[in-house]
Amino acid sequence: MDLRKMTTETRNQNSMNLDTMTSLEIATTMNNEDKRVPLAIEKELPKIAKIIDAVAEAFEGGHRLFYMGAGTSGRLGILDASECPPTFGVEHGQVVGLIAGGERAIQYAVEKAEDSKELGANDLKDHNLCSGDVVVGIAASGRTPYVIGGMEYAKSLGCFVGSISSNKGSEIGQIADAAVETVVGPEVLTGSSRLKSGTAQKMVCNMITTGAMIRTGKSYENLMVNVVQSNEKLRVRAENIVIDATGVERAHARELLDQADGVAKVAIVMAILDCDCDEAKKRLKESGGHTRLAIGKE
Repeated sequence: MDLRKMTTETRNQNSMNLDTMTSLEIATTMNNEDKRVPLAIEKELPKIAKIIDAVAEAFEGGHRLFYMGAGTSGRLGILDASECPPTFGVEHGQVVGLIAGGERAIQYAVEKAEDSKELGANDLKDHNLCSGDVVVGIAASGRTPYVIGGMEYAKSLGCFVGSISSNKGSEIGQIADAAVETVVGPEVLTGSSRLKSGTAQKMVCNMITTGAMIRTGKSYENLMVNVVQSNEKLRVRAENIVIDATGVERAHARELLDQADGVAKVAIVMAILDCDCDEAKKRLKESGGHTRLAIGKE
């Protein structure tokens, strides 16, 4: 394939004199180009919503989300996956980020790893991919063999498959059930898809996991009620969440959280319904983990 025909590989006319610019001019040029990213994403929102629905359904059935990518794309998938357990209180492994070349490739370039379709399929096999799981391939170019191999294997099992790329009519988009193609235009530094393309990928990943977690009861109103209290900042945040949701004083919020084994949504149900921890857990179980339903609020 002629890379020059791809939007992500063409030259940006607004940065032709990049090497002569001052630091402020460089930053201004990059900032102006970055403004294109949300506009490109806006055009793809229905497809992003389709992926959110599929991932939420997978989570409800006890299945997983896999991101697959090489280089920056793979690292961004891993980043999104790693942030889900502390933010939403889910198990490690519910969201999985796979990168061509394995863990070493997170920090170092692994030669030719992204060129193997077989490696992409094998990485999913190693994680015992099943038909209820969702696989989202990420590639700015939309043509990475590692990603294509993984997506094709996932399709052969009957998985829902999504894609995120920065070129229209991408190869991975042809495989996907929902192809998100955020055409952000040529990069300020030609071909450096860690820039606008990477920003778009990160924003879309944010939408997918956050949306799916909300759909499966990991929020109440706009509060992250499944947050894990793994440090002092998050301990205070959990208290604030209970306070904001119920109006109780901080000391009582802490008391409720301690009784609820640190789970904010349990503490909230306890406060609103004036019930004990066991009753709150029972109501949350019956409501599928949705706080709003557990307290009987429409």
